[in-house]
Amino acid sequence: AVRLRVREALGAREPADAVRVQGWVRSVRSQKEVLFLHINDGSSLESLQVVADPSLENRDLTFGSAVEVQGKLVKSPHKMQNMELQAETIHVVGPCDIWSFPLKMKERHPLEYVRQFPHLRCRSNTLGALLRIRSEATAGIHSFFQDNGYVHIHTPIITSNDCEGAGELFQIETSSEAKESAEKSHFFNVPAFLTVSGQLHLEVMAGAFTHVFTFGPTFRAENSQSRRHLAEFYMVEAELSFTESLQDIMQVMEDLFKTVTSTVLSKCPHDVELFQKYVAPAQKSDITHKLFSSSCRISYSEAVEILKQAPQTFTFKPEWGCDLQTEHEKYLVKHCGEVPVFVVNYPYDLKPFYMRDNEDGPQHTVAAVDLIVPGVGELCGGSLREERLPFLESRLQRLGLTDAYQWYLDLRKFGSVPHGGFGMGFERYLQYILGVDNIKDVIPFPRFSHSCVL
Repeated sequence: AVRLRVREALGAREPADAVRVQGWVRSVRSQKEVLFLHINDGSSLESLQVVADPSLENRDLTFGSAVEVQGKLVKSPHKMQNMELQAETIHVVGPCDIWSFPLKMKERHPLEYVRQFPHLRCRSNTLGALLRIRSEATAGIHSFFQDNGYVHIHTPIITSNDCEGAGELFQIETSSEAKESAEKSHFFNVPAFLTVSGQLHLEVMAGAFTHVFTFGPTFRAENSQSRRHLAEFYMVEAELSFTESLQDIMQVMEDLFKTVTSTVLSKCPHDVELFQKYVAPAQKSDITHKLFSSSCRISYSEAVEILKQAPQTFTFKPEWGCDLQTEHEKYLVKHCGEVPVFVVNYPYDLKPFYMRDNEDGPQHTVAAVDLIVPGVGELCGGSLREERLPFLESRLQRLGLTDAYQWYLDLRKFGSVPHGGFGMGFERYLQYILGVDNIKDVIPFPRFSHSCVL
């Protein structure tokens, strides 16, 4: 028998006499003259209907059990499905105790409920749909960059660099180091951390390959349990050499979003529909609207003035020189008509050392940009990088970082060019396009429970 995935069986154009399908039982319905099963193997949201003789039923054939079915693939008489499987043999590979199994047949479990079972929640329709979307979006990101001539770089996960400069780092030490005194020697001879960004390493590669990107895990030791933050998340980052305009950076951000979102729509229409229908209201999670909605561009200074003139009172008073808080981002998006907002030219002292000095006054700014989107807040952040050696030397000296970043200064000594780049939080992207309220519901394994062995 030819083995078929459920998706292949459902999409088959012609009947087949000998096929084998493996998966997990989603429903069992036994009648006097016929036995109906629906089985799913994760390849699609829709399950494959199996029609069998009641004599093939046994006590282990229950919801959640793993089965292998052999038989004939035939045209289904029902309008809602293309093909069904007429079973000749049904083998229960792994039984399932339905009384203790936390997922129940024909129940639509809330995301809050299935979050309690991180090792089993991928078997629910919602998380199955999410992970298929996540997989296609990942492939779409790689395709976008490769189609546009970018070289994929694997940047280090363990590093001595604090790219963001915010001190929100997870430090790495061996188990033996943890037991020793504070005067211990480090495994790498210097303190090492889990990366918060691959940007600085990408800048190295951009000096040889012009356009580069990375897509991997990053870590932030933020003491936050909000619906927008994760300690471990995936970041898409790109660096572009020979660019002198923030508009170039923003254009790549926009093109990336639209291309990947189009891929998700074309590859996962049923999975997206599930989110629009059951997870978030249609007006909130309308992915097509988000794909074609226009964006707004304002400067940081304009944003502060808008906030100061707002008719509402903010918990954090908006002042020039202070970072924009979540409540500020929400208001700006609302003020601009619930569309994505590019905020450009942030205060010099608010941003990391590598951002390009605009040499403006009296409000000293750098060529930075954040993309703020409805329901999520900041989705992308980027800037032009400071390519001028004297400017970079002066700033690193004031910060006391000259020795630590001598290698970074070398990049400006040997063939420096105007360049810039950006990063996009992958989970926030998924949260935005699907209208998911809690970012922990778009990751495979939520680390929120002390009892979770994962």
